[in-house]
Amino acid sequence: MNDTIAALASGRPPAALAVIRLSGSQAFPTVQALVGRLPPPRRMSLCRLVDPASGVLLDTALVVIFPGPNSASGEDLAELHLHGGTAVIAGVLSAVTARPCVRLAEAGEYTRRAFHNGRMDLAQVEGLSDLIAAETASQRNQALALAGGALGRLADAWRERCMNVLADAEAGLDFGDDEDDVAERLTQATGHQLIAMARELEALLADATRAARIRDGLTIVITGAPNVGKSSLINALSMRDAAIVTAQAGTTRDVIEVPIILGGAAAVLIDTAGLRDTDDQVEAIGISRARARAVTADLVLIVASAEDPRWPEMPANGSPHLRLLNKQDLAETLCPAEVLAISTKTGLGLPVLRDWLENWAQTVTRPGEPALLAHARHQAAFSEACAALQEAAAAAEPVLRAEALRVATHAFGRIAGRVAVDDVLDRIFSQFCIGK
Repeated sequence: MNDTIAALASGRPPAALAVIRLSGSQAFPTVQALVGRLPPPRRMSLCRLVDPASGVLLDTALVVIFPGPNSASGEDLAELHLHGGTAVIAGVLSAVTARPCVRLAEAGEYTRRAFHNGRMDLAQVEGLSDLIAAETASQRNQALALAGGALGRLADAWRERCMNVLADAEAGLDFGDDEDDVAERLTQATGHQLIAMARELEALLADATRAARIRDGLTIVITGAPNVGKSSLINALSMRDAAIVTAQAGTTRDVIEVPIILGGAAAVLIDTAGLRDTDDQVEAIGISRARARAVTADLVLIVASAEDPRWPEMPANGSPHLRLLNKQDLAETLCPAEVLAISTKTGLGLPVLRDWLENWAQTVTRPGEPALLAHARHQAAFSEACAALQEAAAAAEPVLRAEALRVATHAFGRIAGRVAVDDVLDRIFSQFCIGK
């Protein structure tokens, strides 16, 4: 990381404004070369940017510098707030990268430097990535908690608890044969602690599904026989023509996913092929996929037609479901209490359905409550630690108990990157944009 990096940190031009960031030992000399002076730190200064090689005026911009290590990257960092024209940005980047040891940044390189310089832990890095991708209030709040270090602090607290218990367990190894009663009392106390800790972790892991649902969105599969109005329902709920609707049965043959927001929670509506017996090979594949998605969905909307109210069979242990009787405008059919009557053509029942879905989404995600274990990496580390604590609690030998505790401590350390995590760094930082 000896090079100084530069990149456009704002959106794609043209725009009203553009921000170019520089980070590294040559950031300030580069600013001085373009401006003719070094502005005071942490204060916006109006400056003329001049190409040092040609003397051509590039732009009049606001310039601010942040001396390291108290900067976002932990290094000397500068920002040039330019006019957002393509030619302006290209000219400034060309002049900047013409300087010795200054190059264009790679994806996520600013954040990676912040991690290596101790400005962020690894869980905060993932939270920042989630924050950039957040589309709903629930996702934003979850990402802000992660980026603010909530999970890192939680993992560090668990790691400290494990180390304290490990110290007690290793103390038991120091007692000789004449002090067996003392060692036994230590072993019993440690065992009780470990059982209680494992139960706490089990409760935390049980909530991981909710955290993942907030981050990734709820999945709602719409299923039923052909030509009952599944695609029309997708369009009505998403309020756009997302799926093809025709009078011909079997129009939808593959899975179609349409994102929506339900009361601040992200969700994906999934249109599927109509369920029926068919000799058409392509349609049969679509039906097989429809059944598979219905099994793993967070919710299944089972649609039937009021003209012919027949319901497809669903797996006994399948996902939660709601039955909808569509086409009430064509045939008024008395609905049981557990069935909602709708008409995608006239809008009958659709406001009630949307309210039901929003209430369901709020109940499932509980957005006001903390939910941190949204990433598979975090869930895997906490699961490994929980299994290690259970193994330690059951261990008859103090040596085996101590080793299991070391495994748990190491797992918690991986959350914030306190221990070796080189195998995941490239994957995490590659998800960032160039200017981050």
